[in-house]
Amino acid sequence: MGSSLKRVEGALAAAGVAVHVLELPGSARTAAEAAAAAGCALDQIAKSIIFHGQHSDRVLLFLTAGGNRVDPDQAAALAGEPLGGADAGLIRGRTGFAIGGVAPVGHLSPVRAFFDPRLADFGQVWAAAGTPRHVFAIAPGTLLAITGAVTGDFTA
Repeated sequence: MGSSLKRVEGALAAAGVAVHVLELPGSARTAAEAAAAAGCALDQIAKSIIFHGQHSDRVLLFLTAGGNRVDPDQAAALAGEPLGGADAGLIRGRTGFAIGGVAPVGHLSPVRAFFDPRLADFGQVWAAAGTPRHVFAIAPGTLLAITGAVTGDFTA
C-alpha cells in the first residue's frame, strides 16, 4: 500500500470516519472513468481541484461534482484572492498527491477547502483516496465536515 493511500486512510480514521477504500481495476484519473468504475452517476464523483492562491501562496481545494467545471472567476471571488493554476509539481509538493489521485483529506499541509452544493444532492459521493486507482464512498455532509470546507457557488 502506498504512502498516499495510507495517509488518506489515516486521516479518515482520525476523523472517526469508517470507509471502505475500493481499488479500481483501471485508472480513475477523470471523473468519467471514476464514475464508470464505481458504478455511480458522474455528479457523484467529488473531484478535488487545486488552485494556487496568488496572495496567500497557499493551495486551495475546490470539491466539485464530477460533471461541473470550476469557474476561475467565481472561485477567486469565493476565495477572496486571485487564483492561479497549480502544476503537477506544486500539487504533489503541497498535497502529497499526484494529479488524478488528489484526495479531499490527508494533505501534507492544511488546505483551505470549498464545497460544491451539487454534491449534497446525493446520499453518497465518491472521492479519490490518494491514487488514481483508489476511491471511497462517503456521505456529502460527512465530507463537508471533515474537510472544513466552505459551501459556495464556484462552478460554471
